[in-house]
Amino acid sequence: MTTSTSSIPAGSLFAPYTIRGLTLRNRVAMSPMCQYSSQDGLASDWHLVHLGARASGGVGLVIVEATAVTPEGRISPGDMGIWSDRHIEPLARIVSYVESQGAAPGIQLAHAGRKASCDVPWRGGKAILDPALGGWPVVGPSPIPFDETSPVPHELSEAEIDAHVDAFEAAARRALAAGFKMIEIHSAHGYLLHEFLSPLSNKRTDRYGGPLENRIRFVSRVAERLRGLMPDSMPLFVRISCTDWVDGGWDVEQSVELARRLKDLGVDMIDCSSGALVPHAKIPVAPGYQVPFARRIREEAGIATAAVGLIRDPAQAEKIIDDGDADLVLLGRELLREPYWVVKALQESGREAPWPIPYGYVFKHRR
Repeated sequence: MTTSTSSIPAGSLFAPYTIRGLTLRNRVAMSPMCQYSSQDGLASDWHLVHLGARASGGVGLVIVEATAVTPEGRISPGDMGIWSDRHIEPLARIVSYVESQGAAPGIQLAHAGRKASCDVPWRGGKAILDPALGGWPVVGPSPIPFDETSPVPHELSEAEIDAHVDAFEAAARRALAAGFKMIEIHSAHGYLLHEFLSPLSNKRTDRYGGPLENRIRFVSRVAERLRGLMPDSMPLFVRISCTDWVDGGWDVEQSVELARRLKDLGVDMIDCSSGALVPHAKIPVAPGYQVPFARRIREEAGIATAAVGLIRDPAQAEKIIDDGDADLVLLGRELLREPYWVVKALQESGREAPWPIPYGYVFKHRR
């Protein structure tokens, strides 16, 4: 059963938190962050160290980056994937280490849709249009490109949508085989499932376009399929962009209704991000700017939420939990800057800091 969204006791950021049958040692999670460092979608030593360091650093949940359910679902040729059984063993290695450090391992399953087939960010991130250079055709709900430099996506037929639902299911089965304890569906940031949600990118006239009931059908089918194969004890998250930040686009009111429907399908938590569907959106970026979305969805849809986005210091994070804005706090850039954010926060507040044993011994016994 999902943890209640009733009032949360003060000081509980670093207290254990249970959702379904999974108990996290605290309410701090590592947000999924693409590393663009895979070959053929395979997790590497880089991923083991990158993710393992944050598990050693004390977070309660480590979520592996957006992991493509098909080769064409990658943002770039360097993206991680889970479209074949070859991907299971390298991911299982990460799962084993993360658990050995006391954290729970989770994975985000994704398809980039019309924003696929791009170069890696440090080479500009532009769309790769030439197959000889590693590019591939992109897909979406409608033949509307992301921007003027992007390819026009192939409009998925209903049969092709069915095949993509199957791909998410197959990917989830591999995630279970690798030992993950939580799965998140990526339906945010302008990628495929989000593209179906937003009227800005979805101009279909069939049962996947038009009214809200139709636009949410794809992600609802994926959620229902995954919930049906996952153990009852295993939580299912969905990351959404709560607003496109553009008039006439996806907005928080629709997000609340989607969250209600997903809760009825057995989704346990909504990971509340925003934006990235269109390039011209004006986003009022500031510390905690997305937290109000997490609170509203939590209160109005009656489902647990995660807050993400420019959450920087422990006092800010603790206030989000204490005030009942969200049930989890997801950190991204701050954990890149400081893998030991959790143990240092505990140490600086005078509480017991669970340093890894080889480090803790040094700090305790040597000057």
